[in-house]
Amino acid sequence: MAFEDLKNKTVAITGGAGVIGHSLAHGLAENGMNVAILDLDADKAEALAKELSQQHGINSAGIACDVLDKASIEAARDVLVDTFGQLDFLINGAGGNSPEASTEVEQIKADSPDLKGSFFELPEEQFRRTLDLNLMGTVLPSQILGPLLVKQSRGAILNISSMNAYRPLTKIPAYSAGKCAVSNFTEWLAVHLAETGVRVNAIAPGFFLTEQLKFLAFDDKGELTDRYRRVLERTPVHRFGETHELIDPTLFLLSNTSAFITGVILPVDGGFNAYSGV
Repeated sequence: MAFEDLKNKTVAITGGAGVIGHSLAHGLAENGMNVAILDLDADKAEALAKELSQQHGINSAGIACDVLDKASIEAARDVLVDTFGQLDFLINGAGGNSPEASTEVEQIKADSPDLKGSFFELPEEQFRRTLDLNLMGTVLPSQILGPLLVKQSRGAILNISSMNAYRPLTKIPAYSAGKCAVSNFTEWLAVHLAETGVRVNAIAPGFFLTEQLKFLAFDDKGELTDRYRRVLERTPVHRFGETHELIDPTLFLLSNTSAFITGVILPVDGGFNAYSGV
């Protein structure tokens, strides 16, 4: 089996019941890893854990966890240790955007009669919430669960950044800023932990065909919207990614295969970041 060193190791995935977390959980379990699903939705986390155990024969548990609440993360840590005995890897998968933190227009026109739907009307509380979910939702679990790895002098933390950290998309300034902060924090924490034996890296997904993206990318006739037609034009492989294509990069960055790699943000984007548009 490839990535044999990961077999029987325990990984915790925050936001694990989400679309990307769900796919990663199955990929890691298929490779013999025990998986703790940490999610705000305890019912979904427990259902996925049961599914993983039944399909892959590994030890899995669904644990309620609010990544913006230190007491909640500490409680999840205690359940995790009681259940698995130890933690070998942490994937910070919790994050996302909010429609309330998004502008309605891409650019303000010089002759616009008002600023309706622009950046200037974004509510502060929603902007902060999106920033916190992506940045603090990565920082706090790392702060509370990371010591379990450091005490063992081994393991890895994997964060989920985004192409928005490299190329901020129009309409979503809070999400783009949050993911940019996640990338910078990944590099900072990698240096901070470099001598402990714990590595810190991130993957930066491009445009993946999740249920949310299907809703945004296609109109009611099943045709691509103009916005996502432009996305594919600027993606050199000219297709969306499939969530299973994130599994092998994740396994690589967790395993001993990448033992000399830390502080790296790996684009998984079909060449989107590399293409200038001409």
